[in-house]
Amino acid sequence: MTLDNVPVPQPSIWSAPQRFLKKELLPVLTDLRLAILLLLAIALFSISGTVIEQGQPVAFYQSNYPEDPALFGFLSWKVLLAAGFDHVYRTWWYLALLILFGISLTACTFTRQLPALKASRKWKFYDKPRQFQKLALSAELDTGTLSDLTQQLQSRRYLVFAGENNNLYARKGIAGRIGPIVVHIGIVAILAGGIWGAMTGFIAQELVPSGDNFAVKNIVDAGPWAAPQIPQDWSLRVNRFWIDYTPNGGINQFYSDLSVLDKQGEEVKRKTIFVNEPLRYKGVTLYQTDWGVSSVRIRVNKSPVLQLPMAKLNTNGQGRIWATWIPTKTDMSEGVSLLARDLQGMLLLYDVKGQLISTLRPGMSTEVNGVTLYIDELVGSTGLQIKADPSIPIVYTGFTLLMLGVVMSYVSHSQIWALQQDGYFYVGGKTNRAQVGFEQEMLDILAQLTAPKQVEDLEIKAELASKS
Repeated sequence: MTLDNVPVPQPSIWSAPQRFLKKELLPVLTDLRLAILLLLAIALFSISGTVIEQGQPVAFYQSNYPEDPALFGFLSWKVLLAAGFDHVYRTWWYLALLILFGISLTACTFTRQLPALKASRKWKFYDKPRQFQKLALSAELDTGTLSDLTQQLQSRRYLVFAGENNNLYARKGIAGRIGPIVVHIGIVAILAGGIWGAMTGFIAQELVPSGDNFAVKNIVDAGPWAAPQIPQDWSLRVNRFWIDYTPNGGINQFYSDLSVLDKQGEEVKRKTIFVNEPLRYKGVTLYQTDWGVSSVRIRVNKSPVLQLPMAKLNTNGQGRIWATWIPTKTDMSEGVSLLARDLQGMLLLYDVKGQLISTLRPGMSTEVNGVTLYIDELVGSTGLQIKADPSIPIVYTGFTLLMLGVVMSYVSHSQIWALQQDGYFYVGGKTNRAQVGFEQEMLDILAQLTAPKQVEDLEIKAELASKS
């Protein structure tokens, strides 16, 4: 058989992609500079999502971000909407940044952190005196035994491993090596939770009059997979809405007594909510965020109670005013305008010429246009923000792991080697942090094993090592 007939092994079709992954892609993904750049980009766009109002109607952005003059000379409502800055946290490029940052952390964990942890857990024995010379903190003693040193180390919570050649290896603080891995896992969990929340969560806003039933319909922002989270088999009822006022007439707190109703209209849960005290049901949270004046109940002479809707007027930011028109004749030819600022304050009555003709409060009456007008009460409406975010448990778990990993990372990983050979006792050690504390610990250990003069020599060597 000649060499010409020997088959030449063909490269695998996977060899090129594997080589590209190991040699080209992984070094880029695990580069610290890339991780810092991605983190800065995520922080920058997260800030923009906080500064720029999210999920508002187009008219809102047209009013606040006009084309002339554009903000910073270029940021108009068209640019803002085209780039997705009205829903930053659900744009493809923001989610891509989160995914890329998560991949970078995961790659760093598997290529650097896990191998470092594996190496730190190996039992490494020194069996030659010259190996101790490379340690920043080491001593050559005339006295001392491995058994005495083992007792000293175990009393200080070291895990001691005995070798076969009159040597030992001891370590403690392995949690310091696990800490960075836990930090990475926590950050990846937070990123994954953020992505999951962006895809499956929704935000709705409802303004509901007191006494009305309603279903969640006014969705202002929702992810592409949010449909299962939107309530379909239950609705709500606003049993009552009211406001507590301060002695000087300011608003102290506003409350909504809410009931959750099943498909048959039966109450399954009831709670009074207020600011910072929401109602939670089946993963959906209802927050008290706003209020308004929905309608007014009146009587004209001896008529039945009439409920007239009130509309909010545009005051250009100069407070809030609600108004309605009250007919004083059955043919609607005459009437008065009623204005209100809140649910208990003074009500103002104006005639058709815009002249103020009377002031009164709910529960009072007045004569106008030849009739007696009774104001029974103002009906308030509650403003609710309704949210669902299935990622909250994931994000909270990620933050818990992150904090735990940070604390673990502050634990010093200390290692000590010892060798008894040719009448000498060699001891050395190193740590990854808290160098001064470790040096003092080493001196205390050796003080129990040797003469004061040798400990003094070790102190001098430790001082020189710390300065270098």
